[in-house]
Amino acid sequence: MQLSEKMTPTELRASVGLASIFGLRMLGMFLILPVFALYAEHLPGGSNHTMIGLALGAYGLTQALLQLPFGIASDKFGRKRVIYFGLALFAIGSFIAASATTIEGIILGRVIQGAGAISAAITALLADSTREEHRTKAMAMIGGTIGVTFAASLVLGPMLYQYIGIPGIFTMTGVLALFAFAVVKWGVPDPLVSRFHADAETNPARLKDVLRDTQLLRLNFGIFSLHAAQMAMFVVLPFALRNTGNLDIDHQWHVYLPVVLVAFALMIPAIIYGETRGKLKQVFIAAVAAMLLAQLGMAVSMQHFWGIVAALTLYFVAFNVLEATLPSLISKLAPASAKGTAMGVYNTSQSLGLFFGGVMGGLLSQHFGFSAVFMFSSGLILAWLIAAAGMRTPPAVKTRMFHVGDISREQAGQLSKRLGSLAGVFEVAVIADEGVAILKVALHGWDEQSALNLIGETA
Repeated sequence: MQLSEKMTPTELRASVGLASIFGLRMLGMFLILPVFALYAEHLPGGSNHTMIGLALGAYGLTQALLQLPFGIASDKFGRKRVIYFGLALFAIGSFIAASATTIEGIILGRVIQGAGAISAAITALLADSTREEHRTKAMAMIGGTIGVTFAASLVLGPMLYQYIGIPGIFTMTGVLALFAFAVVKWGVPDPLVSRFHADAETNPARLKDVLRDTQLLRLNFGIFSLHAAQMAMFVVLPFALRNTGNLDIDHQWHVYLPVVLVAFALMIPAIIYGETRGKLKQVFIAAVAAMLLAQLGMAVSMQHFWGIVAALTLYFVAFNVLEATLPSLISKLAPASAKGTAMGVYNTSQSLGLFFGGVMGGLLSQHFGFSAVFMFSSGLILAWLIAAAGMRTPPAVKTRMFHVGDISREQAGQLSKRLGSLAGVFEVAVIADEGVAILKVALHGWDEQSALNLIGETA
């Protein structure tokens, strides 16, 4: 049995198309972060920072509540239908927010935006559209798109605000969502077969196992805390930059651009070192500690512009490292047969963190001042650091997937035992219903050819 090393044109087209849809949607969420707080203070009710925080984080609540139902619905009603429905909700929410003249109207729009929770449906369609051996690569394309989109939004948000304002940004994101309809229709090929994928979708029957796994719970608390701190920060950071650096809303990108570039340059070697040297836990713990220092630095620097810039640089270095390592840790520590479920819980935790951080950031800023927001975030990150320090060292493995064809459960069990006996194989799950073998294998030197031979003999 030979393994194809390259994606087919159809797989590549589907991966690029779905990554672009993910990116367009995230762009709509992220673009307002660096500018919304300063805009909202001029709206009726916008002087209340609690309302600003709620407007920023509101989409996280509906997104968290609806991600799993949308994923299940995509199994029943079809991937593209659910994606169309979610994009329509997102567009409607964007246009409502664009036309709103009060902070309450924008909150309503953000709630409806979040209700277009299509992440799970997009992931499922990507799994339908790619062969097992290329799925990790395709998922990485989506992950990379999210990171680049967030970084670009910090710079583009203030730039766009100069020309079209917040209503224009909301309108633009609504139009982009409508454009995404065309990408889904004509840019993403219809899969030949649509079915459940344990590596990419949430299986309700496995939720209890995942929620009881203390290693995964530490990571879920981590992503919750990371994004709670992120959303809380953007309730107050635009005000702090204006007050200390005399930077109006149109020019704050002058801070974000160099900070983001430095952060990306420092992140890359840290990730490479952690993954290739089997030091991912050490890099991870160091990044959480750096995030704690960044939050404390923010707390004591609210009256000092260059102190804010220094703390912000450290924040983005740590944030980028953690955003990249957390999904990798989930993949390494989750059971091979429940990776999709583990990622579903992880994504829901992230969305809940966005909502919680927005609300708490607004409340604390309104009643106790800017520094209180970062002391709150410091407490969250400190709790995460303590939890992360006790985390089991993740095995230095990578995940490989293979198509095994139509086999019985008895054959699947036998193949699983034979694959598990190969050198460099740490864990095996052969899922007969899906015709797939999922292996966690050593980073270097595992016996891949013998695995291919065994699979070829069984198929």
